[in-house]
Amino acid sequence: MAVGKTPEKPQQSDDAASEAGGPVQTGSQADAQGSLDDRLRKLESHLAAKGVGVESKKDEQAEKNASSMAQAMKLSSEFIAGIVVGAVLGWFFDRVLGTNPWGLIIFLFLGFGAGTLNVLRTAGYVAESGNNVGEKQQKEK
Repeated sequence: MAVGKTPEKPQQSDDAASEAGGPVQTGSQADAQGSLDDRLRKLESHLAAKGVGVESKKDEQAEKNASSMAQAMKLSSEFIAGIVVGAVLGWFFDRVLGTNPWGLIIFLFLGFGAGTLNVLRTAGYVAESGNNVGEKQQKEK
């Protein structure tokens, strides 16, 4: 072992900081910490001024993408449901009436038409049928 002086412990000037387990700061350390805090506040305000617009645009775009995806899933499921229901009804009528394969063919085309009409209604390209249209127009006025 080397013989020499043992390192001296720094003097603790703030008893409350040492009791709380926090670091004890000297005068120059406190000044540096204060300037770091000021720089951090400036940086945060600068980033907030520039970053808020960017984040909100990203959030709006993400919401648009999610909304478009949800609408696409709804439209595709309505279309497929129309075709499947038509095919099942056609198959059922073929079995009951013994008209193979004409019931399936006819109801498959009817299901395709119904699915297409549902998609067009949901997308807003075709007005809704029946009394609902008149009621909706009266509510809008």
